[in-house]
Amino acid sequence: MQTHDHAAHRMPPATAAETSRRSRWVFGGFALLAVLLLGFEHRMHLSGLIAPYLILLACPLMHLFMHGGHGHGGGDGKSDGGEGK
Repeated sequence: MQTHDHAAHRMPPATAAETSRRSRWVFGGFALLAVLLLGFEHRMHLSGLIAPYLILLACPLMHLFMHGGHGHGGGDGKSDGGEGK
């Protein structure tokens, strides 16, 4: 039986840093793909979970930004009700 040497065709072994970096990129790619697929497949469920919280968040924001229209923003100590009679 004939034998021949394949040593000339072998790739040099990768260092630990190259293997670690490559495995992080592969894991990151799979994680990104999983997040995208979950997001596209379940967007209706996610919007049903997020919408009530957005409405609740709008209440204090509207109170902060729209409160000045009815006389509470002056701070001068004078009251508008019933003076001058």
